[in-house]
Amino acid sequence: MVLGFEVDTVNSVQFSNHTGYAHWKGQVLNSDELHELYEGLKLNKVNQYDYVLTGYTRDTSFLAMVVDIVQELKQQNSNLVYVCDPVMGDKWNGEGSMYVPKDLLPVYRDKVVPVADIITPNQFEAELLTGRKIHTEKEALEVMDMLHAMGPETVVITSSDLQAPLGNDYLIALGSHRKTKADGTKMTQRIRVESPKVDAVFVGTGDLFAAMLLAWTHKHPNNLKVACEKTVSAMQHVLQRTIKSAKAQAGEGNKPNSAQLELRMVQSKKDIENPEIIVKATVL
Repeated sequence: MVLGFEVDTVNSVQFSNHTGYAHWKGQVLNSDELHELYEGLKLNKVNQYDYVLTGYTRDTSFLAMVVDIVQELKQQNSNLVYVCDPVMGDKWNGEGSMYVPKDLLPVYRDKVVPVADIITPNQFEAELLTGRKIHTEKEALEVMDMLHAMGPETVVITSSDLQAPLGNDYLIALGSHRKTKADGTKMTQRIRVESPKVDAVFVGTGDLFAAMLLAWTHKHPNNLKVACEKTVSAMQHVLQRTIKSAKAQAGEGNKPNSAQLELRMVQSKKDIENPEIIVKATVL
């Protein structure tokens, strides 16, 4: 919304707080309830969208319903862009584990990714979707090619445990944009982004990343390099502000808690709207 989009949000969950806290209470939307909301939009003929963005889901039938809705919306508007963050799990200390039910993987792989235009998996999720492990940048690029072959023309591996040329204090993200030119030939732009690691566990970074990438790819449709630079730079501004504020609240020598580590989104409004580029991407 801050970046000029009119957004109709569907809360797939309505929780008291995010699940990084010790406790949470609330409700989970099921596929029938999602369908009912969509039917309401359809009856009023206001189901015309340019973008769909989805993230964390725990239920296979809900995810299958999302696919049905996206396909129908694409019939309404053939230029609709579906941005999918295939949230399934992550790596801790080199070991990957899923934090959604395992039966979501085949749905993402066989149904969701084929209708997506932009996907933002982390390294572990990219490995799950392709069934291939990534140890080197070359293998990561091959995995991204496999993901392109499944459907999406833009793939961004949002974080990885690959060795960054700038050193161990940096995190590598990789992007790949495949365009089919008028004469039918395929062109691929690939980039690497190295951003400084921030020593804390944040919740909601993936959601913020996918939302900002949607906005910046809209503004720079054929320049993944600039879109990623703006996305990752804004991300850095938010995280730096958050960690600084969290440490101040926690006090000297204390580890900040979940409440103190809530992303400082409102305070970062200007950085989100117009990020100073503090992270540059390398064209590969």
